[in-house]
Amino acid sequence: MNIKKKRFSLLIAFLTITLVIFSQQVGSNSPYGRYGYGVLSNPSIGASEAMGGISYGLRRSQSVNPGNPASYSELDSITFIFDMGVSGHFARMDDGINNRDFYNGNLDYIAMQFPIFKNVGASLGLLPYSKVGYNFGTSRSLSNIQYLETYRGTGGLSQVYAGIAWEPIKNVSVGANLAYLFGNFSHSRVSTPFTSNALVSEGRHSYSIRDIKYDLGIQYQYVIDRTRSVTLGAVYSPDILSKADLTSSVMNFSSDPYESPNLPPSQIISNDTLQGEAFQIPQTFGLGLSYQTDKILVGVDGTYQMWENSTYPVELDGLTDDSRFNNQYRINTGFEYVVDRYNQNFFKRIRFRGGVSFSNSYINASVTNPENSQAIGMGSFKEYGVNLGLGLPFHDLRTGHVSMLNIGFGYTRQKPDSDYMIGQDMFKISLNMNVNELWFFKRQFD
Repeated sequence: MNIKKKRFSLLIAFLTITLVIFSQQVGSNSPYGRYGYGVLSNPSIGASEAMGGISYGLRRSQSVNPGNPASYSELDSITFIFDMGVSGHFARMDDGINNRDFYNGNLDYIAMQFPIFKNVGASLGLLPYSKVGYNFGTSRSLSNIQYLETYRGTGGLSQVYAGIAWEPIKNVSVGANLAYLFGNFSHSRVSTPFTSNALVSEGRHSYSIRDIKYDLGIQYQYVIDRTRSVTLGAVYSPDILSKADLTSSVMNFSSDPYESPNLPPSQIISNDTLQGEAFQIPQTFGLGLSYQTDKILVGVDGTYQMWENSTYPVELDGLTDDSRFNNQYRINTGFEYVVDRYNQNFFKRIRFRGGVSFSNSYINASVTNPENSQAIGMGSFKEYGVNLGLGLPFHDLRTGHVSMLNIGFGYTRQKPDSDYMIGQDMFKISLNMNVNELWFFKRQFD
């Protein structure tokens, strides 16, 4: 078996294993995962995440940027790029009276990029779209019966994508991603009586989404001189209207079904399936601008998603289409600085990165006063983020290519706009390996 076949087999095996692992990842404990499709993920990966999440105007030859598929054409004819990231999270939830800490680890993404023809590049990978993972509850009483009411949810959406970009005229590139969007969701309400030997009741809603997602991108790069350029990028994603079967069940168990996953139900009160329920994911518009020299890169992105009045089953949250979602906007800005990328001193070749971001939430939550169980209306939150990072270069003296170990530190604050809602502070440490290799170099000697 020659080296090309070995590499191809390795890629197929790795993609298969990663697909299985990726589908099992949670990476979120936010109670707001109870609504909509969970906590949405930013399309930026690797180095761009440490720059506040900018991606639309990034056009660089030695990193993968699925945030704008038009960037894939910025690649020489012999380079293969492999990019993978993992992260660890510490989150603190606070309702103003009580707080609780959570820890999580996650495989964030896997992506690769390679040339097809001159001025044509392609990319493949696995990316998160949303995450659901919550477990919260409180004590209640009904007819002198004391019980613990717990809300639990798991799942989320991931996407396997393939993209291609073409530079038909100098400095203008167009590209597209075709993604298979998939995920399983489960939302439960479990009532556990404090009385011994009493049955535990669970009401569960579950469904699976399988659909196709498109992203269209364009970039224009204005070259000022040999070391300076400005890049303008735009991305559009059409809306998705998916159909899925929604299964609703009420069952009684002899003990908590989440502590004993294989425990069969003692009683099945009801088990109904609503076929062909509509789930809509709205269209997205993105616009970004970056300025780059041989020492510094600065950029800003803006994203707008039209979530208002999107179709979603009322059985899952009891909300209406006109009150469930908000149109979401997000602003990201960031920079990268290097003293001298060609200097033999390693420390002078280190990339220093930073950025900030701001967004509103696409979901609304029904807010209740916990003291008297009185509904006080709908609430939402704003999210503020700060990122810092380092890029540690590894220079291949034989080929001249630079691989990068990227380390990122992020902090986000979810600030509710209503009393009795839960605020969240999350700290994230991410590790990303960006490998550049000459896979398409034709050797003159064996």
